[in-house]
Amino acid sequence: MSQSHQQASLPGCPSCEEPLEPGDLFCGACGYDLSAVPAPPGDRPTVAITVPAQGAGSAAAGGPVEWPPASVTDSADVPAPTHRPADLPGVDSGGKPLPTAEGTAVRYDEPDAPEGGASGDFELAAPDPRAAEHATAGAVAVGAKVCVACRSGRVDTDGYCENCGHAQPRERDHMEQELGPVAAVSDRGLRHHRNEDAFAVSTTALPDGSPAVVAIVCDGVSSASRPDEASAAAAGAANEALLESLPRGTHPQQAMHEAILAASEAVNALAQDPGQALEHDQHRHQNAPACTLVGAIMAGGLLVVGWVGDSRVYWVPEDRSHASARLTEDDSWAAQMVAAGLMNEAEAYADERAHAITGWLGADAYELEPHTASFKPDRSGLVVVCTDGLWNYAEGADEMAAAVPADAYERPLRGAQVLVGHALDGGGHDNVTVALLPFAVTAPGAGSA
Repeated sequence: MSQSHQQASLPGCPSCEEPLEPGDLFCGACGYDLSAVPAPPGDRPTVAITVPAQGAGSAAAGGPVEWPPASVTDSADVPAPTHRPADLPGVDSGGKPLPTAEGTAVRYDEPDAPEGGASGDFELAAPDPRAAEHATAGAVAVGAKVCVACRSGRVDTDGYCENCGHAQPRERDHMEQELGPVAAVSDRGLRHHRNEDAFAVSTTALPDGSPAVVAIVCDGVSSASRPDEASAAAAGAANEALLESLPRGTHPQQAMHEAILAASEAVNALAQDPGQALEHDQHRHQNAPACTLVGAIMAGGLLVVGWVGDSRVYWVPEDRSHASARLTEDDSWAAQMVAAGLMNEAEAYADERAHAITGWLGADAYELEPHTASFKPDRSGLVVVCTDGLWNYAEGADEMAAAVPADAYERPLRGAQVLVGHALDGGGHDNVTVALLPFAVTAPGAGSA
């Protein structure tokens, strides 16, 4: 920077603050020598870590899989009869706030919904959790935690980098688990300030010794209080119920029904937390902890799914020449409008209320109606259990199949990682959770359950 440019850029005399003219060598009021003013240091702007632009997949309907019909139960103590949900187009994943729907009970399970009236969510300029790398050996003390942002600083006991000051991800921000034939990944995403999803995967044995594999995925309702606690409680309770009932010989569809009821009780109990009783807060009941739930069981040649809310299960055949399918129907405003014949699918899903959920687990749910369905696949395939943080970017069955990597059947953990990456690349507007269960069929053409 030249001296003349420095002189011209001074707003006033450093000594008496008298206004200066360009080219002045001395102050006209006090005679201060302007050549003695040091040049300012060079500018070193901060480089922002940008968030990828949000994108949204388009709806595409995939052809249904021709499942052999399963047996129908008709007892008051047994879940609803087996059915085959149609594959519906997805909803717009733009993420804009939804207006309150009048005359119907709905919850807004989307990332911009306020928690108890004031959400702490904000757009984070955080590094992609898939891109975190370890610092080179010797950069920090052996065994010390390395910052995920600058990848060189040591993380202090408060969870901040001593080098760049970046807050480090919490343990629940990114979770992965692989257990035998099932794997799951959950990530906070790029916009939420915390991960409100939860999952549980497990394996057990039926009375005859054959294996049973379980995956439960829960999505906390952002407009409710403590949605992260609700999803964790529901996932844990449902998983425990299945691990207790399946080895006893309970039919997997009945076991799933009972597991959803157990999850509901666990979430309801959170509303009665001591010190936060409903009678002390007139608004507490309206904002009770809440979440959605979806699960899958592979046992005895059957694939059983159960759900409440808008998280989904997809079927992707190992042989991609066969059609994929969505095996669940959303508890949503749009789905209800279509089912009641009040709107066609195009009209319902074009409405800004389409994404409002009409079923959830929580003390303020109108009436709990667990959905269950049983299938007997005639070919090997991959079961995709996920929250809307993923299917917002792969809504139709064909879109989901296209997002699933070719080797996901053999490498489910990597497949789940790739699917989470697909959502992050699309914008990562919501928490993202997906579990993959490879379903093997050795004898095609088996009869129905």
